[in-house]
Amino acid sequence: MTEERALNFIEEIVENDLQTGKNNGRVHTRFPPEPNGYLHIGHAKSICLNFGLAQRYNGKTNLRFDDTNPVTEDTEYVESIKEDVRWLGFEWANELYASDYFDVLYAFALNLVKQGLAYVDDSTPEEIAAQKGTPTEPGTPNQYRSRSIEENVQLFEEMKAGKYPDGAKVLRAKVDLASPNMHLRDPLMYRIRHAHHHRTGDKWCIYPMYDFAHGQSDAIEEITHSICTLEFIPHRPLYEWFIDKLEIFPSRQYEFARLNLTYTVMSKRKLLQLVNEGHVEDWDDPRMPTISGLRRRGYTPASIREFCERIGVAKRENLIDVGLLEFCIREDLNKTAWRRMVVLDPIKLIITNYPEGQTETLHGENNPEVEGGEGGRDIPFSNELYIEREDFMEVPPKKFFRLGVGLMVRLKHAYIVKCESFVKDADGNVTEVHCTYIPESKSGNDTSGINVKGTIHWVSVPGAKTAEVRLYDRLFKSENPAAEEGDFKDDLNPNSLQIINAFVEPDLAEALPGKGYQFIRKGYFTLDKLSTDEKLVFNRTVTLKDGWVKK
Repeated sequence: MTEERALNFIEEIVENDLQTGKNNGRVHTRFPPEPNGYLHIGHAKSICLNFGLAQRYNGKTNLRFDDTNPVTEDTEYVESIKEDVRWLGFEWANELYASDYFDVLYAFALNLVKQGLAYVDDSTPEEIAAQKGTPTEPGTPNQYRSRSIEENVQLFEEMKAGKYPDGAKVLRAKVDLASPNMHLRDPLMYRIRHAHHHRTGDKWCIYPMYDFAHGQSDAIEEITHSICTLEFIPHRPLYEWFIDKLEIFPSRQYEFARLNLTYTVMSKRKLLQLVNEGHVEDWDDPRMPTISGLRRRGYTPASIREFCERIGVAKRENLIDVGLLEFCIREDLNKTAWRRMVVLDPIKLIITNYPEGQTETLHGENNPEVEGGEGGRDIPFSNELYIEREDFMEVPPKKFFRLGVGLMVRLKHAYIVKCESFVKDADGNVTEVHCTYIPESKSGNDTSGINVKGTIHWVSVPGAKTAEVRLYDRLFKSENPAAEEGDFKDDLNPNSLQIINAFVEPDLAEALPGKGYQFIRKGYFTLDKLSTDEKLVFNRTVTLKDGWVKK
């Protein structure tokens, strides 16, 4: 985190706690994902905040998996989350699981039962919901609320022993059925679920509810600053009630606004729907807002950390323009990406006065933004080249600084050429542009004295490699798809992926996985994980400029 900017409100809280000696000067945070899906850019904000606080104040951060629902959780998700956190540049002090505390949490629950503060309820979910009342009407107690402590202890122990089927009973906290806070109206603490757990196996058939496990896990780990998103504000009084009644470490919760991003959805349930219904390839589809999808698309850890720094930490919900995320990756790749020439929509350019069959080796720097160019690569040149179709016009308008009959342009890293004529096929499409070149105009050694305003890229036909290039765009058409009426999938952008075959300069056959490349004048790209020696595949990370502003 940069020192120049003002402190966010959570940093102000931490600074005040340190000054007053609260928590003995400790700063201990945690990142507590549920292992029921892949992390997305919203989680990246939480990761950067929790780990960033610990780094800034010489503290620690636990990575704790809240694995209390065995039906939806999987070790695949655990491993993907660990990979994402490390890829973002962070390392945790302890790798922990809520399931580590199942024995302790059960003892906590039994403690509350023995205090008369929890009871076993045989009601159905529908009955419990009805008995809780409404925001304007208090809840009503049922006959199970007055069970004796002895009966509740016996029933809870029998639940643990597997005596009852799923859904037969639940354990509820006895708080306040008349509370204006619905979360305090005797919330569920445990439910029966005969399901295999990815870590504890079949040891347990009762599992703690999230609201019971979450706060108590923070207390067990003595987390000093429990950072949550705004939707947890009404849950906080319940966490504090549990802490007070159990007389355990008073971990304190602080809430911040979650990340909402334009042209995407952040609901894990909706993202899972996109995967399961085949609207995207998988969780790491480059159109997905998942960290793995962004990584595959070519986003860098530095760009995502910079984005999270720029959006800041607020107390109010807002919608962040995805253009800011794209700005951050452009800024990063402009400094690090190697430049290469790739022709996406080719026509041939024939240099009529260049010796046929002759090949010349030219040189191009890797990155002109860096002093020394970060080295370079050899580029073969011949009399037969591929250029972009859009770089030639039969009847060019004024201020068209590319090719048309009589116009001159510089070929990047090569020579100045003048268009003399062109050839069409039977359908009237231009297939070849015929030019002459100026031998004295070679880049880096130009003695021609000719100045031209346009420069175009090219690929020499002999030695050109082919590649599948995937042009990714935004996944949804609307700025806020979550706010649209009807099924959110109706708003999917049908043009979010365009696959084309392109000609690339031969150096790209040795493209480095994870490296950013700027395809000159076309955008930033990276090698896809499906790329092989036989078939090169590149993903577009982002265009050179924001093409959605005018739209």
